[in-house]
Amino acid sequence: AVAVAFAKHGAAVVICYLKKEEKDAAVTKKFVTEYGGKCLLLPLNLNTEEHCKKVIQKTIERFKRIDIIVNNAGTHYPQPGIESISSKQLQETFNINVFSMFYIVKAALKYLKKGSSIINTASVTAYRGSAHLIDYSATKGAIVSFTRSLAASLIDKKIRVNAVAPGPVWTPLIVSSLKLKEIKTFG
Repeated sequence: AVAVAFAKHGAAVVICYLKKEEKDAAVTKKFVTEYGGKCLLLPLNLNTEEHCKKVIQKTIERFKRIDIIVNNAGTHYPQPGIESISSKQLQETFNINVFSMFYIVKAALKYLKKGSSIINTASVTAYRGSAHLIDYSATKGAIVSFTRSLAASLIDKKIRVNAVAPGPVWTPLIVSSLKLKEIKTFG
């Protein structure tokens, strides 16, 4: 939905996705191109700094610039309580949900100009918590703090940094179940 909204307003978009989500990525690309947008699909898990650098490199190679970053990668694994959250799960959740944002911004910063924008996806769980998503909620709280700190850090460069905090959403299901004309976006 985010990619389609940007394409509707003339943006070229880059979408990173997991290989198991190839069908959803293809459907999204179809919607983007039907709005006349350009779309680069990158089958990359943002679980390493190297993959995040590759995203920025491929974006610059293809489109020559970056105006807006939407940090939207995320994962969660519901558990009945903290005792069920393994170290591996905790590290993976923070790696995808938080560290990838640091890595993407760090790699992209030299390409961002005055007026550029960074939009981070937090969640309502950052504010209200979740008994079954303790590690996920903690990452979303970290994203709120990251966003506030990054905004203060980049204010002199005139780069805007904001976050959105949606409730539960499963975007691939929503996008792939709608016809193009039924997708409603802001503006």
